[in-house]
Amino acid sequence: MNKKMIIFTLGKLLQITGLLMYIPVLVAIIYQETEGISFAILGALIFGLGTIISFKHPAKKNIYAREGFVIVALSWILISIFGALPFCLTGEIPSFIDAFFEMVSGFTTTGSSILSDVEALSHASLFWRSFSHWLGGMGILVFVIAFVPISSGRSLHILRAEVPGPVVGKLVSKIRLTARILYIIYAVLTLVETVLLLFGGMPLFDSLLNSFGTAGTGGFAIKNASIAAYDSVYVDTVITIFMILFGINFNLIYFVIIGKFKEVFKSEELRYYFLIIIGATILITINILPMYESIFSALRYSSFTVGSIITTTGFVTADYGKWPMFSQMIIIILMFVGACSGSTGGGMKVSRIFIYLKNAKKELKHLLHPHSIQTVEFEKQPIDDHVIANIHSYLVLYLVIFALSLLVLTIFNLDFKSAFSAVATCLNNVGPGFDVVGPVSNFSSLSDVSKLVLSFDMLAGRLEIFPILLLFAPSQWRR
Repeated sequence: MNKKMIIFTLGKLLQITGLLMYIPVLVAIIYQETEGISFAILGALIFGLGTIISFKHPAKKNIYAREGFVIVALSWILISIFGALPFCLTGEIPSFIDAFFEMVSGFTTTGSSILSDVEALSHASLFWRSFSHWLGGMGILVFVIAFVPISSGRSLHILRAEVPGPVVGKLVSKIRLTARILYIIYAVLTLVETVLLLFGGMPLFDSLLNSFGTAGTGGFAIKNASIAAYDSVYVDTVITIFMILFGINFNLIYFVIIGKFKEVFKSEELRYYFLIIIGATILITINILPMYESIFSALRYSSFTVGSIITTTGFVTADYGKWPMFSQMIIIILMFVGACSGSTGGGMKVSRIFIYLKNAKKELKHLLHPHSIQTVEFEKQPIDDHVIANIHSYLVLYLVIFALSLLVLTIFNLDFKSAFSAVATCLNNVGPGFDVVGPVSNFSSLSDVSKLVLSFDMLAGRLEIFPILLLFAPSQWRR
């Protein structure tokens, strides 16, 4: 275990976190708000701490799998802790546990909130809260790798531990260049959405922050009524399109940019992703049609909700808690499915779900034909047994964490539907759940213990379980 390299990398992360806190300071200056002072003080302190920690360069800069998992897990915990401090210092979220929950939700792009009146926040705090989505969407350490040299070519282990999906590879030969390409694509798409929302009459501040929420598939709203506050078909359409776009594997978006369209059309995961979206939208539209004045209105709200839930964005234009149970069940299923691997979306991922199903089909065939040789193929490539074993391990750990979290929440007299949806929405990084934690409610009424458990769930879901659990494995820390 290269502990010196771990500490050095965490120091660089804190330096960047401290510097980034000066962006809300500029926002506070523009809007003449005193909350910027808190961000300035904390930014300087965090940058100073990071400078002290990373002052001495380690002699050995290699990062292997163990270091990669530890760096990623500790980075996300630290940035959530330090990111929560401005809310406490400004007094806008006095409780540290509440502020920590809010920032874990922000950086993991979950979008669950403890705030009853989000519009009461200062512009600086609103910006920092939504900006956390944008940073966490592509990956905090992907950002560090892209712009700060920290390792001698072993950063792929960090990328693999942080980017969601069963398998992660490089777009180009150099991992730092890969990280830069990802962030450039990410930034350009965010800018395009911001401009399109401006054309729809949305103010610049709102357009930028809603684009942060869409790009990171996070869904922190800056209005109490979420996107429904704008009551615009144009805004709903633009955000729906971009939510779905950010749920696509960024490798495929890169292939489109460089003209490799065949690679995109061959993507099995992409086909399944769009089939699920289209199928769920049609079924919900038919089911909720009696509740709306026209098929157009039903389609508008169903398509937005399906796009929001499957990409785990969590923006809201309708109270789907009042929809028929059939539609609610589809929404719950979409929470678990999630978006594509290599996207900013959460959930179990479309690729992982269909590899499960294909492996189950293979096992059934093997029972009928014991002597036949069966292989699992995805994207027209045979899936390695190690990947399948990893996916099975993920599912087992996922179910154990889900069951234990549900057990803890029900101890505090939370009804089953609320508790189940709270765990599902946090572990899958979706945002709103049902009933007590539904689309028109929030998580403020939950106990502090419940909030800490759900914070763990959000981190475990965003990091795909293994990095966060390996922190507690004694063998991980042995020399």
